[in-house]
Amino acid sequence: MLAIEWLDKVRHLQDRIQETQMDNIQKSATLMADSIEAGRWVHTFGCGHATLPIEEMYPRIGGFVGFHPLIEQSLTFFTRITGESGIHQFLFLERAEGYGTAIMSSWNFDSRDTLWIFSHTGINAVNIDVALEARKRGMKVIVYGSAAESTGKEPRHSCGKNLFELADIVVDSCAPLTDASVTLKNHFDKIGPVSTMCFVTLVWMTVTTCAGILADRGVKLHIHPSHNVPGDTTARERLDGCIEAYKTRTFGL
Repeated sequence: MLAIEWLDKVRHLQDRIQETQMDNIQKSATLMADSIEAGRWVHTFGCGHATLPIEEMYPRIGGFVGFHPLIEQSLTFFTRITGESGIHQFLFLERAEGYGTAIMSSWNFDSRDTLWIFSHTGINAVNIDVALEARKRGMKVIVYGSAAESTGKEPRHSCGKNLFELADIVVDSCAPLTDASVTLKNHFDKIGPVSTMCFVTLVWMTVTTCAGILADRGVKLHIHPSHNVPGDTTARERLDGCIEAYKTRTFGL
């Protein structure tokens, strides 16, 4: 059954992440905790389906204030497959050198900030632009993606380096470069991509680790509550507290 085949592949990759990536997850979470404790941000960036792990972080039940999405609508808006903001335009933009530089010019950053980028292959120009600009500003750069499988792939950027080579810390998603994982009879292309499941797994492994570090340091976290639990009379108050904390932290961005 193809459903079980896909599920088995995801389980194998999650086990592989646990076996090989825990040290760098801990290092990444520590850098993130340093930024959040300083009242600064972990800025998150990706394009295409690599924006999905970013949307998992905040606002999200069980997430907490400190993660700031830099997502551009033109790099994530997939409901218009053809016509305005279609796939062809998206593919052009993610490969257009200079676009990431323009994105970074719209925000105020601090050397205490951390930049967390998600990219499956690490070769597209917009991600490389963003990483280069972050390094210029003294920020630590953390990259999650299929690093080992992308070795040797030529970057689409004049700097000559891929995204993983520009990172202070790399966490390998362990996903295959093809992403799709299940062979379908009478078809050339596989189905069932796994990179998103790997990314989301890594998000919560990292964010929970970061939360634990901050809690051990005595830092008060503003955790986004569930507002759907009967009898929880303070959920809205706690939610409002999160939004106020987020607004305060965004001052100056």
